[in-house]
Amino acid sequence: QVQLVESGGGWVQAGDSLRLSCALSGRTFSRTSMGWFCQAPGKEREFVATISWGGSITTYADSVKGRFTISRDNAKNTVYLQMNSLKVEDTAAYYCAASALASTQTNSRNYNYWGQGTQVTVSS
Repeated sequence: QVQLVESGGGWVQAGDSLRLSCALSGRTFSRTSMGWFCQAPGKEREFVATISWGGSITTYADSVKGRFTISRDNAKNTVYLQMNSLKVEDTAAYYCAASALASTQTNSRNYNYWGQGTQVTVSS
């Protein structure tokens, strides 16, 4: 049973930074790409960032390019999302996900496992 546990969310002011972490445990894929998605109240889940198994390839949503950085530590089975220059519109629940595919995946349907989410609230 694969489990993903996110942490690091919180309540910050616009311009502040947060780092989200997602620890993967249980049976894991030998080559697993990871992703972060967000969902604001009343909206559909949206892609934020993804990273390939080896960590060399990353892809970001246009809305977070230059502000967010996804990274991973395979020795710790952990993926991170460094969020800088946060904006009010970044407020959402953030979910990490694991895919059986090794390459980066922007489509949520290509992910097999999801965490429970961590809330990020940015105030003006």
